[in-house]
Order: sequence, then C-alpha cells, then structure tokens
Amino acid sequence: MREDDPLTADAVTNPVRDEDGAFRPDFLTRVTDAIAAEDRPALKQAIEGLHEADLGDLIEALESEDDRPRLIELLGKDFDFTALTELDETIRVQILLALKPWIVADGIRDLDSDDAVYILEDLDEDEKADILKYIPAPERGALERSLDYPEESAGRRMQTEFIAVPPFWTVGRVIDYLRDTADLPETFYEIFVVDPAYRLIGAVPLDKLLRTRRAVLLTALKSEQRHVVRADQDQEDVARLFEHYNLVSAPVVDESNRLVGVITIDDVVDVIQEEADEDLRAMAGVGSDEELSDSVSYTARARLPWLIINLGTAFLAAFIISLFTSTIEHMVALAVLMPIVASMGGNAANQTMTVAVRALATKDLTNHNARRVVLREVLVGLCNGLVLAVLLGLIAALWFWSPELGGVIGTALVVNMLAAGLFGILIPIVIHKLKLDPAVASGVFVTTVTDTVGFFSFLGFASLWFSFR
Repeated sequence: MREDDPLTADAVTNPVRDEDGAFRPDFLTRVTDAIAAEDRPALKQAIEGLHEADLGDLIEALESEDDRPRLIELLGKDFDFTALTELDETIRVQILLALKPWIVADGIRDLDSDDAVYILEDLDEDEKADILKYIPAPERGALERSLDYPEESAGRRMQTEFIAVPPFWTVGRVIDYLRDTADLPETFYEIFVVDPAYRLIGAVPLDKLLRTRRAVLLTALKSEQRHVVRADQDQEDVARLFEHYNLVSAPVVDESNRLVGVITIDDVVDVIQEEADEDLRAMAGVGSDEELSDSVSYTARARLPWLIINLGTAFLAAFIISLFTSTIEHMVALAVLMPIVASMGGNAANQTMTVAVRALATKDLTNHNARRVVLREVLVGLCNGLVLAVLLGLIAALWFWSPELGGVIGTALVVNMLAAGLFGILIPIVIHKLKLDPAVASGVFVTTVTDTVGFFSFLGFASLWFSFR
C-alpha cells in the first residue's frame, strides 16, 4: 500500500466511522473545517474513497444546512451526484433548491437515467424545468418521458440505457459492438433483440452469449421474453414479479410493445424497502413521505388527523363505559380489570391485522383462500382466548378473592379475542375491496372494535352477574 494512498494503514486503523457506525467527530471536524475555509483540496482528501452511500450519510450528518450545498459546490466535478439518491427526500430537495440549476444539470448528466429521475421527481414542475433546460435535447427528452409516467410506476424506476440489437446480428458482431462502444450502460445483464420499430422480440442473457460461438445468429440464440414489464405498471407489481421469478432484470415496454427501458434488481430492492416502510408507517398513522429531517410543524400537522380520528373512537369507548357506571360503582375491581380485556383484544387484533395487510399487499390473500384464512384467524383467537381466559380468570379470582369475577373476566376475554381474530382479518379485506389502502385505515377501526367489544362484554357480563347475586 502506497504512502500517498488515501487508504493508508493509518486510515484503516482510524476509520471515518466508529463502532456504532456513526462518523467519528474528528472526521466530521475535518470536513466542516475544510468547507468553512473553502479548502477544496483538503475536502477532497478528507472524503476520498468514500462510497456514494457513505457520502450521502456524510451530507445528512452535517449539522449546518448551508454546509451541504457548499460541499457539493466545492467538490465540483469530483462530487458523485449518485449520493443524493441516498438522502431523505426533504434534505435532497433543500440541497437541489440551494444549488444553481446548471450545477444540478451537469451533475445528473453523468448518472443512469433512473437515478437522475429519482433525484428530480420530488421537485415542482417549474423547478424541474429550470434544471432540464441546461441538459442537451436528446438526454432531456429521455428524462422528460420518464418523468411523465405516473409516480411509483415502472416508467419512473426504469433506466433508459440498454443494449438493443437487430435479430440478424451474429454473436461475434454483438461482442465486437460491446468492445468498441464506449457509451454503454454501467451495468447490464441481457442483450435485447428488437425489430426495426424497436418492438421487443426476445433477449439473450450475457452468460449465454459468451458461451456461444461467434458465427451463431441471435435469432437462433434469443429466448422469448416472458417477463415483460409495462411502463405504466405499478412498481409494487414489478417487485412481486422479480421476487416470484427470481429475476435480475426485466425489459420495460410501452403500449405498442416498443422497448423503452430496463429495470434491474437494485431498483427493485429499493422498491421493496420503500413499500414495506410505507405500509409500516401507514399502520401507525404516519404519512408515507414523513422523514426524520422534516420540521416539527410539518410532522405535527401530518400526524394530527389520525390522532383526531383516534380521539373520536376513544369517545365511543368512553360512551360504552358510561352505560355501566352503576355497575362499576358496585365493584371498583371492574375499573381496575377492564383495561386488560380491551388491551389483550387490541394486541391480538393487531397481530391478525398485520398478517392480513401484508398478505393483501403481496396478494397471498385472495378470494380463493379468504374463507379459510378468516376461519383460521377466528380459531386462533378462540384458542388463545381460552388459554388467556384461564390465566386471567385465576389471577383475578385470587387477587380480589372472587371466583365469579374471574369467570366474568375470563368469559369477556374469550369474546373479545374472538372479535379480534374475526375483525382483525375482515376489516382489512373489506377496506381492500373498497379500493382503499388497508394499511392506512384498518388500525383505527380494529382498535375501535376491540375496545368497544371488550368493554361492553366485560361490563355487560358483570351487570348480569350483579343482577343474579
């Protein structure tokens, strides 16, 4: 290892990150000092060798918002704009708006088209136009076509750089073309065969191409492309296609079956992560676009609507309790124990709902198996309810020296666990049938059902018990 190599022995023993993965304070100080002094050589030396993902983390780690665009401006041509794809949306937009449009245009010209689209798509139309006008017409046209596709569609995720050749070429001619052409995609897995109108005929995997003699025609070598993606197809459906057939890439065609792009596995991994993250946020009533870098006011406004809805459902549960105030006055133990029934039902319903929402998202839960899955969840609720009812009944009986109270709360728990299993699966299915997102709306309704059923069953059984005493 050379002394002037950025990855010297000293750099290896003193990495830029500590054991927890955070950047070392001395490294951050070097970077911020170089930015403050506008010392380009020192800044370049400090970050030399960083992967674009690490460079993105570094930009987010800078405490001053002004330092982020200044770092990019100081590095100039040495800054890899791919790092911007690693940033939170809020931070990325702030940086793009702070930079001069021609700087952004110059930076994204070196990127694959899918990365360039990903960086630009969150900007307003006027802001996109300000940047795109500094890009030469052919490249600008390709980006504009991709940006015209719907959000979260294959057209937004595809890269428009691919290798397409006519069917009369031989293997040798394709190999020579690949060797002699400088402007090839950075990564590719297939050679696509197209007709003069650019309609997709088939594809030849690289490994198959390299194992075949030079004189063989592509028409004899090509395979029919069975897994073709439409440009307007939802990205979640594309991810499911890749997962089901173990694909590493797939061609993207328009409505006329013309080849317009290709989607690769690295883009699909991002889609899977984004969709899973979106479902998780939605189930908690958090906006799918919320980021850690968002302001307090924006985050509070985004979360408030669902909290207001929850407040309304809480009043419904409170109303149920108010119907049994005289019963509660007879025995204070009821007020102590009734939250347990509602809480256990809510937890059980969340388990069922989580499984249901995920199964609907992956299309594992369909009309064909819905009846069986609903019955399974009800039986699971019954089994768990019986076991928990025995435990809770014994604890309540020993705690308050009242076997009857133990029987009341045990019976109520079985009823609520049955309701949790039934409605935990039915509510997401019904919401899905209504063409709504079950991840967003299911939680509020399921919690309302388990709270009201739990309180009503426990206090109702307690009222009957008091009436027969």
